[in-house]
Amino acid sequence: MEHSAIQLILQAGYVVKAVLIALLFFSVISWTIIFYKWRHFSKADRESYDFMRTFDATRNPKDLFSSSKKYPSSPLAGLFKSVYSEKTYTEQDELRRMLRRYSTLEAAKLERYLNFLATTGSTTPFIGLFGTVWGIMNAFRGIGAAGSASLAVVAPGIAEALITTAVGLVAAIPAVIAYNYFLSRANRMIIDVDDFSEELVDYLLRQ
Repeated sequence: MEHSAIQLILQAGYVVKAVLIALLFFSVISWTIIFYKWRHFSKADRESYDFMRTFDATRNPKDLFSSSKKYPSSPLAGLFKSVYSEKTYTEQDELRRMLRRYSTLEAAKLERYLNFLATTGSTTPFIGLFGTVWGIMNAFRGIGAAGSASLAVVAPGIAEALITTAVGLVAAIPAVIAYNYFLSRANRMIIDVDDFSEELVDYLLRQ
């Protein structure tokens, strides 16, 4: 093949290469976040299930606090540890305010790094489009310099330009899919945290 994708990239101008490097950066970071969040959410689900079984079986809050340390990824265990460690509440309204504050912190942990996936999904197609526009401008300059608009003259420059659009989409599509998927899982876990907060009000005030 006379003009492979690798050859076209190597022959591209500095601006197009810079665009491709930027897209590669976004893609590598996005995939790192995707694998990390997949493992984190899977572990958080398992640990929350195990913690709730312990919670249902343990009536002593001190024992439950000791057990909760075994579940560092569980937002439910994290909520209980934070509230029980503070022990500054003396009435129901104060306890509810504390639970809301720590629930918000647990929600923030679940949503951590998702903004980068959203940013990647929304910006990389435009970064790729910029590289395409710049490459096409160079292709037309080449046409003018060669004094010919034949397919043999035009095709390599246009193909080089379109590579950035393709790479931009390759970076964006997985990021968008992963963002929507992980946001949905985070929202379900946040609902579980809110429900557990209500259980904790009665549980802690009874002690």
